[in-house]
Amino acid sequence: HSHSAGTGGWHAGEEMNPPAARQVLGRGGDVDGFAARKLRSDLIDAADLVLTATADQQEYVVALRPDAAGRTFVLGEFGRLLATVDVAALPSAQATPDAVYARGVALVAAVDAARQGTASLHSDDLDDPWGRGDQCFSRVADEIEETVHPLASALLP
Repeated sequence: HSHSAGTGGWHAGEEMNPPAARQVLGRGGDVDGFAARKLRSDLIDAADLVLTATADQQEYVVALRPDAAGRTFVLGEFGRLLATVDVAALPSAQATPDAVYARGVALVAAVDAARQGTASLHSDDLDDPWGRGDQCFSRVADEIEETVHPLASALLP
């Protein structure tokens, strides 16, 4: 499962921003039942992987939960490092929940090892499209997919 939360509580309880919802729906996603919420430490504790839009948000997560540092990445950083991981060395890809979970845990550890304590790059950050037009939201959605699609491909057979 994937979940989202914001580092600020400004929009808590609100529906998805309309241009963001158009991107989700246009790419085959579902926005039913979405409500914005503020990130809490229990949500971090429950996550096997935390992906942030920016390095500032990554720092916020790690400040809340220092033990989550090894599974918290800027989205672009994760995608960049994922491309360097030998997925053949991971547990075998099988279409069962246990196998996907085991492969996912190993993948996150491998990406963290590839990071070797280096900081994310400024280019790993996503632009904040809030208040901007559909073209900006589309570009940011494309950048998100550049990491999410390879991640899904690495997890699933």
